[in-house]
Amino acid sequence: MNLIVGAFPFFVLPFVLSLILVPICKQIGFKLGIYAIENNRTVHHGKIVRMGGVALFIAFMVAMAVYVKADQTINGILIGGIIVFLGGIIDDIYNLKPLYKLLFEIAGALVALIYGQLYIQTMYLPFGIEISNLFFNFFVSFMWIVGVTNAINLIDGLDGLSSGISFIVTCVIGILGFFLGRRDICIMALILAGSTLGFLPYNFHPASIFMGDCGALFLGYMLACMGLLGFKTAAIVTLAFPIIMLFIPISDTLMAIIRRKLQGKKISEADRGHLHHTLMFKLGLGHRNTVIVLYIVTFLFGISAIIMYFDEIAGLILFIILLIGFEIFIEKTGMINEGFHPLTSLCQKFFSKKD
Repeated sequence: MNLIVGAFPFFVLPFVLSLILVPICKQIGFKLGIYAIENNRTVHHGKIVRMGGVALFIAFMVAMAVYVKADQTINGILIGGIIVFLGGIIDDIYNLKPLYKLLFEIAGALVALIYGQLYIQTMYLPFGIEISNLFFNFFVSFMWIVGVTNAINLIDGLDGLSSGISFIVTCVIGILGFFLGRRDICIMALILAGSTLGFLPYNFHPASIFMGDCGALFLGYMLACMGLLGFKTAAIVTLAFPIIMLFIPISDTLMAIIRRKLQGKKISEADRGHLHHTLMFKLGLGHRNTVIVLYIVTFLFGISAIIMYFDEIAGLILFIILLIGFEIFIEKTGMINEGFHPLTSLCQKFFSKKD
């Protein structure tokens, strides 16, 4: 009970701020004409403001200023977050080219890694293998931040999807941070969770406002940085926690890259082949049900990460079961390619030999 009471302020202040600020951002967005553009990929209709991420960002920053005495690492994360947010809001207003938007993400990541010293320092692999190479670990950390930042942005295709998944992942990071004895991670996670949940009621289907790139990129960046903050010097199993928690956005991003390459498209060229599109259109789940299904799947992957902290084998078994189910789904729905079905083909050969 004391723990809940102690955590309460860190969550409530950003939640209330976000809840109050979203309608204000909506009115400002209408006056400035910052709407989500309808095209052949979008599933929304009408003029919907796409700067809700401003409310989320302000709520988070204010709460961080109130509750957190920042050191150099936290300052590096926050400064990098401001840079990424600015790139997102400029894109929401002026529709930046993907390369220019990427430059903001790279700049934000470099600030966190160089000034904040956030990069993985030592990586411990199985069989006693230890990697302390500065350049390799820095590169892995850099790719992690930029990759996760884009992954959260890419799944922001349905009402409440990106914000809801980010909220679930943030809660899991906070729980693991508590078990690791990391008060800084717990507080940051509570603040980010409160900021996100305050925005979610306006964003859940049918959404009255979108978070825009400013919100999605900022959320992705913060999740990536909190993952590194907790696990930057750890064994490979511990480093797997952030990957497991963010499995849905990460796998969706990787599949999008492979799919577009196979189709001869640019990696930055958007399509309707994402996981949420497949559930919504191919399987006919509809908007709200698709989002709820992805919430549940994200929650299950998060649970597997928590279980793995206490029991590596049990957590790994659950993760493998989820992974196999996910792989079968990909192959059956042709998300990567209609001819891509290695696991189902292997199973068919195995059972045909037995017969």
